[in-house]
Amino acid sequence: MAKTLCATKSNQMKKLVTLLSIVLLASNLLFGQLEDYTIHNNLSYLSKESISNDSLQRLNLVLPTKGDKYPILIWIGGGAWSYVDRKQEMDLAKKFAKNGIAVASIGHRLSPAIWRDSTLNTGIQHPKHIEDVAASVKWLYENADKYGYDRDGFFIGGFSSGAHLSALISLDSTYLKQVGLSHKLFKGIIPVSGAYDIIDYHNVLLNSDRPELAKLHVEAVFGDEKEDFRKASPITYLHNLSVPILLISDNNVYNYSRIFEERVRTTEFRDMQVVYSYHLSHGELWRNLSYDEESIYREIMINFIETNL
Repeated sequence: MAKTLCATKSNQMKKLVTLLSIVLLASNLLFGQLEDYTIHNNLSYLSKESISNDSLQRLNLVLPTKGDKYPILIWIGGGAWSYVDRKQEMDLAKKFAKNGIAVASIGHRLSPAIWRDSTLNTGIQHPKHIEDVAASVKWLYENADKYGYDRDGFFIGGFSSGAHLSALISLDSTYLKQVGLSHKLFKGIIPVSGAYDIIDYHNVLLNSDRPELAKLHVEAVFGDEKEDFRKASPITYLHNLSVPILLISDNNVYNYSRIFEERVRTTEFRDMQVVYSYHLSHGELWRNLSYDEESIYREIMINFIETNL
């Protein structure tokens, strides 16, 4: 009888030790994560009076927990200006934060995209997207001290349609000027796999195997006049290019980046790095940047930021 009681107590003790071990392991994992970064989700960057779409006009902020006055990458996700989701960029943001770089994943109002999904049949046109981005930059500038990132360490970048917006707001001074800021506040620009000449983009689609995309996609976003396309093109404002730029492209959109690069070559500006990923498609490069534990392209971006502080 005594042996049975001892055995029972021993088994109970083993279960208790196992349970405590699991709790301790979970705590270590949790606090290990918190040591790398903290997250502030769904921060509104507009006043209540200015908001027209409360769910979209917000940002997610991921901050390193070590040190202070760290640089910040303002990041605009891709999605054809029409189905961008700031939450999908959080894996990328966390990886940068682990390397001492804060990231603000920006949401903005969206254009219709019935060519992709019949339910995406309402939305806004340019320049509403980039006006939202400008408002988010202003909010981030004004709240630098509150969250601990460096107001003098602003970088901006994005993927696909986000690449276009990051390049445009950096080159066309109109939008930041409207919120009382200079487009020269950025230390560097990192557009990844975007289109920078909307006239060319429209023509390519018009002559593709899906010519309806010229209207349903490009014109739905930017209007239907050539002058609309010209004003929305970062390539129009290359005379304002004055800060370092890291231009990255996947194999699918190589020609759009090539046009931008070749046009820069006709100017006197030379502080540009160009990286092409010939072996990765559009989606593959985004997944590589976001999910792969080791990404040479992400390392290039981190090195670019650290070098240009």
